[in-house]
Amino acid sequence: MMKKPELLAPAGDLKRCRTAVRYGADAVYIGGQSFSLRSRASNFTNEDIAEACRFARTHGSRIHVTVNMIPHEKDFEGLREYLMFLEKAGVTAVITASPSVMKTAAEAAPSLEVHCSTQMSVTSSEGAAFLAETLGISRVVLARECTMDEVRKITSACRIETEAFIHGGMCVNYSGRCTLSNRMTLRDANRGGCAQSCRWQYHLYDGDRELTDDNLFTMGSKDLCAAEYIYDLMDAGVSSLKIEGRMKTEYYVASVVSAYRHLIDEIAGTGRRPDPQRMAYHTQEILRGENRETWGGFYTGERGLKSLIFRPNSNADVKHDFYGTVKEYRPEKGTAVIETRNPFSVGECAEVLSPGKTNRQFVIREMRDSEGNMMTSSRHPMALVEVGIPFETEPDDIIRRGEI
Repeated sequence: MMKKPELLAPAGDLKRCRTAVRYGADAVYIGGQSFSLRSRASNFTNEDIAEACRFARTHGSRIHVTVNMIPHEKDFEGLREYLMFLEKAGVTAVITASPSVMKTAAEAAPSLEVHCSTQMSVTSSEGAAFLAETLGISRVVLARECTMDEVRKITSACRIETEAFIHGGMCVNYSGRCTLSNRMTLRDANRGGCAQSCRWQYHLYDGDRELTDDNLFTMGSKDLCAAEYIYDLMDAGVSSLKIEGRMKTEYYVASVVSAYRHLIDEIAGTGRRPDPQRMAYHTQEILRGENRETWGGFYTGERGLKSLIFRPNSNADVKHDFYGTVKEYRPEKGTAVIETRNPFSVGECAEVLSPGKTNRQFVIREMRDSEGNMMTSSRHPMALVEVGIPFETEPDDIIRRGEI
């Protein structure tokens, strides 16, 4: 039996945190309303953090909190008290990108694990050893620029745990050390204000001559999808596999976490790399939650043009597979009340995504609105629609487009 690594999922608010835990995350990383990057995520009040810890604990999961901004002089006010609160609330670890924050955490909240953020760009076992010896960190989140060979060597030589990203957004700069946002919008990317300037559309000039036509220039990175490297990461002994996306939707969290959960469990159970057919299935399931192009990241050892997106994203790229979530199942009628998100119609195939279960499909034979009137299609987001489902579902199960 191969040792299972921790599956670490993102959550931008309490609802998505519960979703991540329910769909198989061993741990969830969240951000508070201070000292965290991704300031545009909903983020967690102190009360939310305490509730997330309670919920995770009852499901055998853990909460990690990002304290990963790069602090300036004025940013330390309240830090010590905040770390003490996190310790008392039951947080397992803080993810930090500043030696000063690491030192303060060790002093103020000694039972908190301190994890070194990928923002510190650790690409060697010597770098990890230095941080462990001088600042007492217990885990290093490896730079996303590491190749698989480097991950193996670092993890083998490391005296502390290693964590590696397996899915989600990739910064076009080195481990998130971006100044584009600062220059263009005065929003500091490393203090929580990234405007994702690399994904904007630009007019490109050579002197006074414009080189772009109708297709403006963009330089954002493709998203990471390391599905085909999960066996290698597990075989290397990586302790935690991390999904990016604290600003992503509930559907993204549920579908991506569930798909990686099944892949990791299968590899751990068999001790083998999945055969091509199984690997294709798992990859397809993972990509159901994606709206951007993906690649295998730097694990491939490749650099250059394959990693970048040179065209603007559009609404045509967005999947509309997410039909809604189950609010109530009515066994006496064989129906479920669904809070809708995207359009769907009678006659379409739908699929139920349930925590810990295989996906189940059915054909939509009938639907009614909240007043009991028959409908042929649902077109209004957030409406309550009653749909016939030939098997039992649970509240918060995901209903999405099926494939026969």
